[in-house]
Amino acid sequence: MSANITSFEDFKLNRQLLNAIEDLPFDAPTPIQIKAIPLILNGHDIMGVAQTGTGKTAAYTLPLLMKLKYQQGDTPRALVMAPTRELVLQIEEHFNLLSKYIDLRIVALYGGVGPKTQIEKVNRGADIIIATPGRFMDLYLKGELITKSLNTLVLDEADKMMDMGFMPQIRKLLEIIPVKRQNLLFSATMPEKVVRLSEEFLEFPTVVEVAPQATTGESIAQELYEVPNLKTKINFVEHLLHKQELNRVIIFTKTKTTADNVFKFIERKNLGPARVIHSNKGQNSRINAINAFKNGELRVLVSTDVSARGIDVSMVSHVVNFDVPIIYEDYVHRIGRTGRARNEGVAITMANPAEMLHIRKIEEVIRESIPLIPLPGSVEVTTTEKSERIEIEREIDHFKRKENPEFKGAFHEKKKVNSRNKSMKKNKGKRR
Repeated sequence: MSANITSFEDFKLNRQLLNAIEDLPFDAPTPIQIKAIPLILNGHDIMGVAQTGTGKTAAYTLPLLMKLKYQQGDTPRALVMAPTRELVLQIEEHFNLLSKYIDLRIVALYGGVGPKTQIEKVNRGADIIIATPGRFMDLYLKGELITKSLNTLVLDEADKMMDMGFMPQIRKLLEIIPVKRQNLLFSATMPEKVVRLSEEFLEFPTVVEVAPQATTGESIAQELYEVPNLKTKINFVEHLLHKQELNRVIIFTKTKTTADNVFKFIERKNLGPARVIHSNKGQNSRINAINAFKNGELRVLVSTDVSARGIDVSMVSHVVNFDVPIIYEDYVHRIGRTGRARNEGVAITMANPAEMLHIRKIEEVIRESIPLIPLPGSVEVTTTEKSERIEIEREIDHFKRKENPEFKGAFHEKKKVNSRNKSMKKNKGKRR
């Protein structure tokens, strides 16, 4: 059947949904939508694997809205779980846009704000709940959520939920919702641990995979630069942001401190406008920054991985990995912020000598090589400070120990070389 689908009308969706689709910049269904929507409408459990930016949110939103159709009772009939509040808000926006001509009540539940307003919305009646696991369980344990009517469960970005330690809450959730339900699991990556999770709650799932797991989008040009230290990385950021073609840029960092420092540098050099978001920023500040970036008011958004899966902006020209992610699948999610909605994008990654070891592992995950490009001659390369050099050497030692438990470390190797040199000198003196 999917081979015959060329337009949204071919899904036999109701007129209200088709009208909402016509109001959006959707020209034709994407491969994940073509494969998944008919199966979901027919009641199958789904394991969906698709690159970010390929329309997988709409792949479950459209059939879910088609099945629910209109308000019914006061308790929720569908639950969508996502790992971060940013992603919850993004999904809520999808549902609101596609349900504009349908009389359904959609409520988003997430942390970072007081629960009072969210509880009031739930008490007024909800057909669809979109939630982070923590906030959902908090409200359930307060007696504010009734789960007996839930007949559809969606886990979006299941791999990230597991990485963030949400498994105990997901297992508790599975104990309090009806056993008879449709289950949908979607992600850009599907590591072995997610497959094991799926076996716990999916009933004979149909695997829908439109690209090999953890592959990157064809519309994303990847570039890798070996950059020796932090100061040189900062100099490279300045070099990049002097280029006009970098007109809407997300810079990802590993830590909140680095994110703040990069942001302050960009502000000081007037290379913005820019904002920074991470877990220390208030909820309103983060939402306002993302909205300003979406609306084109910002040129640069600096972020930790907190937003790697929570930003859905179709015109991001470049993603810059200031640091290499240690969770290798996060590389796919970071660079998936560009090249969305069939637009082209560029992903630039900076790696110091320790991070280059992780690049090789990332290349194994994505099953392709990232082109290594020489650092432009106009970028000032600074000397690595002693403290940073020691930290890089320590990271290299840690990596090599993980790869080879018998590896003794650079200090041990250096000590062995010094001992051998002393022995050679001693023997040479005896021969004399």
